[in-house]
Amino acid sequence: MLAVHFGAGNIGRGFIGALLYQANYHTTFVDVNEGIINEINEKQQYNVVLAAEESETLTVKDVSGINSITDPDKVIEAIGKADLITTAVGPNILAIIAKLIAEGLQKRIKTNNKALNIIACENMVGGSSLLKEHIYKQVTADEQQQFDEVFGFPNAAVDRIVPNQVNEDPLLVSVEPYFEWVVEKPAFKGEVPVIDGVTYVEDLTPYIERKLFTVNTGHVVPAYIGRSLEYATINEAMHDEKVQEIIKGALNESGEALIQTYHFDRTEHQNYIDTIIGRFMNPYISDEVTRVGRGPIRKLGPRDRIIRPASLYMDVTGNVPTYLVQVIVAALQYKNAQDEEAVKLQQMIAEQGYEKTLQTISELDANHPLIAAVMKEV
Repeated sequence: MLAVHFGAGNIGRGFIGALLYQANYHTTFVDVNEGIINEINEKQQYNVVLAAEESETLTVKDVSGINSITDPDKVIEAIGKADLITTAVGPNILAIIAKLIAEGLQKRIKTNNKALNIIACENMVGGSSLLKEHIYKQVTADEQQQFDEVFGFPNAAVDRIVPNQVNEDPLLVSVEPYFEWVVEKPAFKGEVPVIDGVTYVEDLTPYIERKLFTVNTGHVVPAYIGRSLEYATINEAMHDEKVQEIIKGALNESGEALIQTYHFDRTEHQNYIDTIIGRFMNPYISDEVTRVGRGPIRKLGPRDRIIRPASLYMDVTGNVPTYLVQVIVAALQYKNAQDEEAVKLQQMIAEQGYEKTLQTISELDANHPLIAAVMKEV
C-alpha cells in the first residue's frame, strides 16, 4: 500500500510516518526541503526515538521522498497510485499544497476510480475540510461532483509533542511516547484504512475540542505565564508553583466546559487532565516557551485555545473563569521581538489599548463579560 504524505518535518516523520510504516504502508514524503528529501531517498529509512527515561528507538523503513518544487509531475504520479494521502504541513500551508493535490486528483480520476481519502493531520479544527475547500477552488463544478463520489476528506484530531530539536542525523526525530490520532469515520470513501493507533469515531467534534481545550490550552499556560516569569523552557516553568496553580485551575475550567457540553465522564476527564500535565513535566521533551507561545494573535482567536474555552465556560456555568482570564492577560502581554505576531500584538495594544485589541482579535462583543473580567485583571 502507498501513502503520500505532505510534510517531511519532525511531526510528519516522527508521528504520521511512523504509524503508517507500522501499518505496512510505503510512505512517499512530499516536501520542499531538498536536503531532507535527498536524505530520505539515500537512506530509505530513519529512526524515531521515544523521549523518555527508558528510551526506545523505532526504525522507520520503506520510505521515499519527492521534492514538490523540482518534481511536481512525480507528486501527481504518486497521487494517482496512492491508497491514502495525509498532511502535516501546518494550517497556513494547506492552501499552498492544494493546487498540486488538485492536479493529482484531476489526473487520477480520469484513469482510476478507486476511492481515496485525504486526511489533514494538522493542529487545527477541520483541517481536512479546509484542505478540501482549497482543492475545490482549483477544479470545475463538474470535477467537484466527480470528486465527491470517490474522494473523502475525513477530519482528524492529532496530538503528539515533538519538541524543537537539532540532531546530527537530519532524519532522526525525537518524540514523546504519548500520542493520539482520532479520525471521523463517516467521511471516508470506500474502506476505512487499518492503522494501529488511529481511533475512528462517529463524531469528531468532542475529541477535537477536548484536545484543543486541554492539551493546547494547557501548553500555553507555561508558555505565557512562564515567559512573564522569565523562564526559558516549558519544563522550567512547569516546576513553578504559580504555573502549576494556574494550569490546574485553567484546565479545570476548560474541563467543566467540556464535561457539560459533551458529557465526558468527570473522572475520566480528570485523568486526562492529569496525563496532559504529566506530559508537560517530561524533562526529555521540554520546549522553549517562545516556540509554544508563538503566534499569540492566532491563539487568542475566537475559536482557539484560550478565548473559546473561557466563553464556553461562561455559557455553561454562568460564571466568569478565574484562571483562563489570567492566561488571556498573559497572552496579551506576551512579548517576543522574533515573533511577528507578538510584535504586531504589542503594536495594536500601543495604538488601540488592551480592550479594543482584545475585542478585535477575539471577536467578542464589547459588552461581553469576559472583556470586563480581562480588563479588571489587566
